[in-house]
Order: sequence, then C-alpha cells, then structure tokens
Amino acid sequence: MIGELYRGGGITIMREIPFTIIQFSLWEYSKASYSARQHRELGRQEGLVTATEGAIFGSIAGAIAAGFTTPLDVLKTRIMLARKDSTTGSERSGTLRVFQEIWAADGPSGLFRGIVPRVGWISTGGAIFLGTYQYVSNFLAADRL
Repeated sequence: MIGELYRGGGITIMREIPFTIIQFSLWEYSKASYSARQHRELGRQEGLVTATEGAIFGSIAGAIAAGFTTPLDVLKTRIMLARKDSTTGSERSGTLRVFQEIWAADGPSGLFRGIVPRVGWISTGGAIFLGTYQYVSNFLAADRL
C-alpha cells in the first residue's frame, strides 16, 4: 500500500530532468544574450538583468520547456491515475505500455493533450518564480557593492 504513494515517481523524474535543463538553460542564455546586447548597444552595465526582464525570460523559457515535456507529463498523469484491473488482479501498466496505449487510441496528438493549460500555467509560474529570483539576486548583489 505504501508503494502507491510513489506510483509515477520514475516518470516524474523523467519529466523533471529535461524540463529543468531546458527551462534554466534557455532562461540563462536569454538573460546573458540580452544583457550583452544592451551593454553593446546602449552601454548598460554588463551583466545587468532587471527583475521584469528575468520574469519575461522565465515565462518564455517555462513555456518552451512545458511544451517540449508535455508528452512526459501526459504519461506521468496516466500512470498515476491508472487503476489495477480488478477482474484479473493484474498490475498497472508501465511507462512503455501506457505510451503504446495512448499512441494506439489517439496517435501523436494524444501525447500533447492539455498542452495549452500546461504551457499557460508553467509560463505564469516561470514569470513569478524566476522574476522573483532575479529580483532577490539583484537585491543581494546590490548589498555587496
């Protein structure tokens, strides 16, 4: 029974690792590129990124990462919500089997079910969390000067 608490743990990790790599890589790259351009063209302080800019780049990075990892999120959700077959007493299906079931029933579009609310929710969260992080980072850096 305790194992039920961890159902979907493996696929959750499989979703979170690429999501995090995509989101933070895009966020940092966007900030660095924009800051370098602002420094070059406007003479702005090198490396400066405002909290608002960090929030915008966080929102964009989160949206892209969410879009790319939606199929993994669909798999995770299906695995976590699956029930045991009460008539046969068989175990729940694994990741590969669930993937095959989705593909057979809905084709590729089944793997992207819910992409719009997922992208919307995560892009909003990216703006709030990464914008706040940028604000605090800037605030703490100002204290050191």
